[in-house]
Amino acid sequence: MNFEFTEEQEMLRRTVHRFCEKELNREYCRWLDENVNFVPEELWNKFADIGFLGMNIPKEYGGLGLGVTENIIVMEELSTASMGVALCLGTTLGFGATPIMHMGTEEQKKNHLPHIAAGKQVWALALTEPAGGTDILGAIKTKAVDAGDHWVINGQKVFISSAHAADYILTVAITNPDAKRSHGLSCFIVPRSSEGMELRLIPKLGNHVCGINEIFYEDVRVPKENLLGTLHEGWYELLLTLNTERIWVSTASLGVAKAAFRDAMEYAKQREAFGGPIARFQIIQHYLGEMAIEIENARNLIYKCAWLADQGRPMHIEACMAKIMASRASEKAAIWGMEILGGYGYTMEYDMQRYFRDYKQGVFSPITDEMAMNMMMKFMGLPQSW
Repeated sequence: MNFEFTEEQEMLRRTVHRFCEKELNREYCRWLDENVNFVPEELWNKFADIGFLGMNIPKEYGGLGLGVTENIIVMEELSTASMGVALCLGTTLGFGATPIMHMGTEEQKKNHLPHIAAGKQVWALALTEPAGGTDILGAIKTKAVDAGDHWVINGQKVFISSAHAADYILTVAITNPDAKRSHGLSCFIVPRSSEGMELRLIPKLGNHVCGINEIFYEDVRVPKENLLGTLHEGWYELLLTLNTERIWVSTASLGVAKAAFRDAMEYAKQREAFGGPIARFQIIQHYLGEMAIEIENARNLIYKCAWLADQGRPMHIEACMAKIMASRASEKAAIWGMEILGGYGYTMEYDMQRYFRDYKQGVFSPITDEMAMNMMMKFMGLPQSW
């Protein structure tokens, strides 16, 4: 059993770390949080130039052909600098490149994957609806009707990350209303510029860099060739994407936890009270020790999920565990980090307030911790009430 990165993986980690030190320093990340709702074009192009946008795309389509582990290495470093920036990258790779690679036709792969890798396409996934949340399937009411040479979509989606900046929105809709919902959904590649589509940005507490949206579909016409995957079986085909999403969001939470722990540790060493640094007090050491344990547990679970995925083995149970552990790690680190910094942690001059605002999204997204626990126990054979 070897817990070390390979030489190539460690080289990748160092490269991304240096990139973050140069391009995502503290001052710039603060500016992003206060001024944008998506990664600026200049930074997005740098992502493309260094290969971040082609990480998981096969080489024959212009990508780097890296595995899930390498993707997580990159996401961990980016998330430690800015969770919001990492989420912007994750929406395109997770909801564009991943489903197209696994569900798309050869023509769809050629039409989209090279452009994603080159930074020419931004993607989003429109799944959640106003009555959704934990009951994602039961809440879906958006419908796609076969109109001969095209589909017509009507409905509403909410809390859709990056949709306002996306070129394409992967939209999940009912195509067989008479079937069980899990066998009556299909996925469609919908250009954001489509007539009849209206988007509204929703102001939110944290992760300002990655804005969320409400989307309204009114008689939106979608070409027949924009069906992604098998008609009516979109839910089951999308599960691989959703399982991978849990690992990526877990990594985003891990990044917040690491950043909060780092800042709290530095502050505890420098802040003096009663004749010495506050780091010498047992309660401060216990706070920091608990943070370190939670971070290590979350990180180990996340990389186990990545390893299982790279081996082609099931990781749906472990992905639920990682999601829960990472969000708890970020919660403890952000809250106790605020405690350690005291009044300074409550000011906008320090980054702890940003970690405090950002961590919460990972607790209830993409599913709540409670739902992740329920799913984990369902996978392990216990009966459910839902």
